[in-house]
Amino acid sequence: MRVIALLLLVIAIALSPILLLAADAVPTENDPVAAARAVALSEKLRCLVCQNQTIADSNADLAQDLRRQIREQIAAGKSDREIVDYMVARYGDFVLYQPPLKPTTLLLWAGPALLVVIGFVVLARIVRARRGRPDATPLTDEERKLAGRLLGGDGAKDAS
Repeated sequence: MRVIALLLLVIAIALSPILLLAADAVPTENDPVAAARAVALSEKLRCLVCQNQTIADSNADLAQDLRRQIREQIAAGKSDREIVDYMVARYGDFVLYQPPLKPTTLLLWAGPALLVVIGFVVLARIVRARRGRPDATPLTDEERKLAGRLLGGDGAKDAS
């Protein structure tokens, strides 16, 4: 009996981290149109914590708060444009999953291409520097004999 109790305790402890990953239950919307709007808006906004997920995909606390704010604003009768404008005013253009192309967001759009160009320039310089370097100095007769002995061959054959 004691072994079974110990086994159940070990299983409970092993499974306890799974409970921490469970998200809070969110009440379902009575209005399917409002729910669809909330989902569509959530897919347009970036999670500021995860940064590579929309707030619809993220389980971060901030993403849950932003989804709740969207539902509240929809219930208050705000339009999609007003809700997006509110989020941009509060968090900046970075909250948009596809920010507009303007001077303040140019780095967001051009950054990846700029990194690729910089990588090619660095690679070209490395290759060019290696080409300009003289080849390794040839081995002396003594070094050839030693290499031949170490490799199991006869060093005298390689010297000729």
